[in-house]
Amino acid sequence: MRPKSSTSQTIIVGAGPAGLAVGASLKQAGISSIILEQNDRVGSTWYRHYDRLHLHTDKRNSALPYLPFPEDYPRYPSRAQVINYLELYSSKFQLDIRFGQKVIAAKYDSHQWEVQTQTDRFRPQNLVIATGYNREPYTPAWPGMESFKGTCLHSSQYKNGGPFRGKKVLVVGFGNSGGEIAVDLWEHAAYASLAVRSPVNVIPRELFGIPILSIGILQSKWPVWLADAVNTPILRAVIGDLTPYGLPKLPYGPLQQIERNARIPLIDVGTIKLVKQREVGVYPGIRQFTEEGIIFNDGREMKFDAVILATGYRPRVSAFLQGVSGVYDADGTPISGGDASAVPGLFFCGYHVSPTGMLREIAMEARHIAASIAHKLI
Repeated sequence: MRPKSSTSQTIIVGAGPAGLAVGASLKQAGISSIILEQNDRVGSTWYRHYDRLHLHTDKRNSALPYLPFPEDYPRYPSRAQVINYLELYSSKFQLDIRFGQKVIAAKYDSHQWEVQTQTDRFRPQNLVIATGYNREPYTPAWPGMESFKGTCLHSSQYKNGGPFRGKKVLVVGFGNSGGEIAVDLWEHAAYASLAVRSPVNVIPRELFGIPILSIGILQSKWPVWLADAVNTPILRAVIGDLTPYGLPKLPYGPLQQIERNARIPLIDVGTIKLVKQREVGVYPGIRQFTEEGIIFNDGREMKFDAVILATGYRPRVSAFLQGVSGVYDADGTPISGGDASAVPGLFFCGYHVSPTGMLREIAMEARHIAASIAHKLI
């Protein structure tokens, strides 16, 4: 069956927070769009996240354009509440979402885009890629992995600690997912440990009752070195020296970490307390797997029943974006966001790692994209 062809001024790929935000911002500007979503629901990634997940950023600074989170939601909404919010958002703005439409190829030719799914072909003037940072789980390979007799899964497959009660579990990675999964495992009476290969930065979710994101917003106009210099003694007093627990500090601060590495430091939701109480163990990076466990870089060998890889994701927009160059890096991560890219009519939303929060950044980028598209029509 040949794909059906149709036209639309703007095609948005992805019905997660970024795609919905762009669709609503365009609609507020009087511009129609079609959102293509490969799954059967909005915010599908949020359905796959672990049960315990809450936003690490406060709801006031995490809402999408034109619709705040419900007043009765807590300061840090749960996974289920975020899903409900995204469904409410889609319904309120009556967005034109085509479910079950996986984009196979998107290419630019003769001043127009061609976007092909398994059933349809679209020829828009504008293409907005909003497939999200969590598009493809990243699973590193270590020697001996295939010989490990325990359970080994990526954090995207982890739901809760129930199946691991009474078991020794190693969580690989010290990002926000890894830190919270370690807490969840402990709460389910598992024996949790973390494998952390590099020095780290840790920040509290709140400082003196103020969301850390609000402080980041206040300091967002400062040079990053100055903000880090001001914050260092405060964080040292609040977090303490974690080196004795196997967590040496990076030689530069959290904001410089984001700027240099595009990685958010651990926003602590209870992990550090458990580490200090020796309820959650800390090991260095992995050298190799064995049949019964892990050999770490310092030579220690430990037995584990399960390994959970909180090793992140790759956006991989390069998997379907064809015939363009200079718009994404070697990992397929877009190098621009909000503003027009180097290719006419191509925009990206939701890929900029910001110290002021991804959802807040998405909201700002969505408005900028809508304004850019509207300006082209004048």
